[in-house]
Amino acid sequence: MFNIKKKDRVVVLSGKDKGKKSEVLDVFPDKGKVIVSKVNFVKKHVKPTQKDIGGICEKEAPIVMSKVMLICPKCEQTIRPKFDKLSDGGKVRMCRKCGEMII
Repeated sequence: MFNIKKKDRVVVLSGKDKGKKSEVLDVFPDKGKVIVSKVNFVKKHVKPTQKDIGGICEKEAPIVMSKVMLICPKCEQTIRPKFDKLSDGGKVRMCRKCGEMII
């Protein structure tokens, strides 16, 4: 189980977008990277096709998972979540500061 999942709010810890708060769009656990909306824009040269004109487009590139930190939805503070077991045997993420479950 990873600390960060899709649709989590995170803050960027380092790099050119340091301090930006945004939502996670995609997670690549095998590579240890995440795509965060409106963060780490790169320019990509695209060839024209029958459906699309070509040109230079901007899109979000993946960043390393260790460069982002989760924001608790209740207390709005950056946290490293702890993992607790439920009575049915499942694992759930918990905020260390306020004790709220992060779904």
